[in-house]
Amino acid sequence: MTTTADIPVIRLRTPGVSHRTGFWVVALGFLATMAFTTIPTPIYAFYARADGFATWVVTVIFAAYAVGVLAALFLVGHISDWVGRRRMLLLGVALQLVAAGLFLVFPHVAGLIIARVLSGFGIGAITATASAHLVELDAAARPGAGPARATTVATVLNTGGLALGPLISGALVTWLPGPTVTPYLLFAGLLVLAVLGIALVPETVVRQRERPAYRPQRVAVPPEGRRDYTAAAIAGFAGFSVFGLFTSLAPVVMTQVMHEPAPLAGGAVTFAVLAASALAQLVFGRLSSLRQLVLALVLVVAGLAALAVGVLTATLAVFAVGGVAAGAGVGLVFRASMMTAGHLAAPERRGEALAGMFLASYLGLAVPVLAIGAALVFAPMTPVLVVFAAAVAVLVVVASLPLVRRAAQA
Repeated sequence: MTTTADIPVIRLRTPGVSHRTGFWVVALGFLATMAFTTIPTPIYAFYARADGFATWVVTVIFAAYAVGVLAALFLVGHISDWVGRRRMLLLGVALQLVAAGLFLVFPHVAGLIIARVLSGFGIGAITATASAHLVELDAAARPGAGPARATTVATVLNTGGLALGPLISGALVTWLPGPTVTPYLLFAGLLVLAVLGIALVPETVVRQRERPAYRPQRVAVPPEGRRDYTAAAIAGFAGFSVFGLFTSLAPVVMTQVMHEPAPLAGGAVTFAVLAASALAQLVFGRLSSLRQLVLALVLVVAGLAALAVGVLTATLAVFAVGGVAAGAGVGLVFRASMMTAGHLAAPERRGEALAGMFLASYLGLAVPVLAIGAALVFAPMTPVLVVFAAAVAVLVVVASLPLVRRAAQA
């Protein structure tokens, strides 16, 4: 995976909007696309009632998204370096439109799985491309300004979009008719506008006459510091499992355990967990690495303990507060994991090392959720979630200890 620091900035004269305007067009398109990927979260309960499938099926449908993301990250996520940013962005947004169509015309298990795979593949193609495009557009609009603003905007849009999706969807299905139709119609319109806008954005990559030979994105673990790298990858895996729980099963848990059927409440809790992750990175980003990691461990352990208590006592407020605290801690853990991977790898291997981190993290998004789904076939939801919270807390602490020692030595 190519890092934005390694991408040359090239100002190209193309018809359409200016580089400055193009920056915000891409930013808004990126936000809408990321939000689209999480709007099914409050709607899963409606699908389950309509088709009569069990809760574990929801975990399979959700995991299909992570499969699509992983496939795209390693098949097409890096090729915008030679086919162009705009072309890859248009492909990714178009795939979201196809997914929206499938949600509308094929709202059954097979159709939902296909739609989620396509949506995930589109996001895998967009994420690195949009981040790089934003840096290049901003550099062309503000020569010499540096990549800090664009990088911050890209990070906030990524997590912020994921957070906004369930909140908007929960509001729509609460206050408007057609819970399995209205959210997709609204976002389909937004995605069409995104396609039209991105088509006018300046390209920032010169396509070569002779393209490089295609190869999937390489994934490499740096031999130096392999222990710390592995610990960082495991921490990312464990942290993303918290996001997987809240973006797949949180509304179902709130309905079945806490008897809170309002989709808006489920969307709001998921929004709060993801937003806390982004906010924690912004608020505590200036602390030393050691203090960030210690704070992260406290937040994750305390948050998961509160989550377990909320499930055991069927108390929504405790469950929500625990999720927010854990989400904030996971944001800091993931930040530390990515920084560790970047520092351990040689500059020419940094992209491959970061690709390995994304692989571990997105596996964490899917595998533990599938494990929960399998466990729900044989056991009630409450003990399954308590065991999940305890296992994730232990895994995060054990994996983070080498990172804490490394930060303390530094």
